[in-house]
Amino acid sequence: MAATETPATDQKVMVKEMSWDPITRIVGSLGIHTEIDFTNKKVNKCYSTSMIFRGFDIFMKGIDPRDTHFITSRICGICGDNHATVSCLNQNMAYGTKMPPLGELAFNLAESADFMFDHAIFNDCMCNVDFCEQMVKETNPSLLQTAEQELAPGADVHGYRTIADIMRSLNPFTGDFYLETLQVARYTREMYCLFGGRHTHPSTIMPGGCSAHITHQTLTDYYVRLMRYFDYVKRSVPLHDDLYDFFLRELPGYDMVGYRETDLVCWGAFDDPDYADSSYERMNEWGNKRYVTPGVAVNGELLTTDLVDINLKIRILLGSSYFDDWADSEGTFVDKDPLGNPVDPRHPWNKVTIPKPQARDFNDKYSWVVSPRIYDDRTDRHVACDTGGGPFARQWCTAKAGLVDFGYVKATGHSIQMVLPKTASSGEMQLEWMVPEKSNAIERDRARTYHQAYSALIALHCLERAFVEVRAGRTKSWSDFKVPQDAVSVGFHEAARGVISHHMVIEGGKVANYQPYPPTPWNASVRDTYGTPGPYEDAVQNTPIFEENGPENFKGVDIMRAVRSFDPCLPCGVHMYTGGGKVRKVQHTPTGLSC
Repeated sequence: MAATETPATDQKVMVKEMSWDPITRIVGSLGIHTEIDFTNKKVNKCYSTSMIFRGFDIFMKGIDPRDTHFITSRICGICGDNHATVSCLNQNMAYGTKMPPLGELAFNLAESADFMFDHAIFNDCMCNVDFCEQMVKETNPSLLQTAEQELAPGADVHGYRTIADIMRSLNPFTGDFYLETLQVARYTREMYCLFGGRHTHPSTIMPGGCSAHITHQTLTDYYVRLMRYFDYVKRSVPLHDDLYDFFLRELPGYDMVGYRETDLVCWGAFDDPDYADSSYERMNEWGNKRYVTPGVAVNGELLTTDLVDINLKIRILLGSSYFDDWADSEGTFVDKDPLGNPVDPRHPWNKVTIPKPQARDFNDKYSWVVSPRIYDDRTDRHVACDTGGGPFARQWCTAKAGLVDFGYVKATGHSIQMVLPKTASSGEMQLEWMVPEKSNAIERDRARTYHQAYSALIALHCLERAFVEVRAGRTKSWSDFKVPQDAVSVGFHEAARGVISHHMVIEGGKVANYQPYPPTPWNASVRDTYGTPGPYEDAVQNTPIFEENGPENFKGVDIMRAVRSFDPCLPCGVHMYTGGGKVRKVQHTPTGLSC
């Protein structure tokens, strides 16, 4: 940290450089480096860094395409199942494979369980620790005093009398709701494993479908846990509404914390078995039948829901990342897509990874994260879109498109209406998520708790369809396939925290190029070739500071709320590419066992 004072008219302005590296309560290595104006209580500059290199797109070259889902699931220990799923969707397109209905439903049931797990544990055991009593007491003690007297509007539903009681329930390792969420995380992972075999590196999710033995008992075991989850969600949504509304009401201007333009990407998720056939040629048709609608939004306008159009808009820029440019030195793998549309040299199908390690320089190169962008041909601009932490973009695009309506969930054009079923412990509940006016930290977090309900309702709908298949004796859940000599394919799906795509080129029956892009490269991207900051950087820059502490004991809670609202997940392992197959072995002795 470094502090400097600069005069401004009749007062001195205290500007201080502050860094959080690594940021805790996320997955992986992320650094946030800021310049803060403590006099005017705002962030002037922000740089997002990740100092870990991942070489998957290098060592995937030359492998058998059938191994890609096993390998790419190891990209991450949190969303490995999302990587495996999108890799299988990618392979299905390359092989021309259509999954049986029960296979499609098994994918949906597994992935919706993953969303239920991930959103619960991140929101209330990581992200919302920033809103707990202990944190607010250390950063905004006067706000906590107000919270002690503020009655919670939803107390009759969630059981906490005051806003301060809600904050106490989120205290790590002692709060009631925090501890309850840990139990929720356990049984939602059990739900995933009923179809995926294990979490987070599934053994039964594969190209062509699902190899799990799916019986009436399998579906019943899932159903019992799902009903338990509905009871939890019916308390979770009003609890979070009360907490977030309190912050917005008592801290005027808090809607600018983590604010940025509504520039969003969503690839859609959860295919309808009646329409999905994995083909690129019909990708727009089956993409628009997904239970979460794909979309690209720029400046608050939904530009398209067409996955073909979306695919062709993607560009990979370098700018401030530690890589050499490939566009001038390498030929392209794909000039035209399967429909004959021209493909840009900076499209993922044509991207070549050329790492160039160097010293960190905030005026030049400072991170291993590249800069995925959406090319807006209307303005000839490369837009730094974000995923809204996943749920915000998914619900925003789905609501605006107005295409989804499967009984439990209806998109209206300005909202998403949800009907949560009656359970043994609670009655039916209706929820409505309204499209917010702003994209900010609070609304990203709020969307996450509503998306727990949305994901559970997708699961219930697909479960009911799976029961129909099993009772009718249609238990086939996998289709055979043959690997072609040459193919161009893409898988589009959503991880819990946002878009995930895998682009593959097969030549001579082997992988010639494989480019996986999970959500965090979009959100944690750095200043690109045109100087445009990435979403973390953009959201933190100009964020107002409401923390009551001065520079000496500053926690940076408002900055952390802005960053964590995106649900950062930078993969946490180092994978070095040594070329000639050199083996590196390190032996560790646990502390206390060395004597």
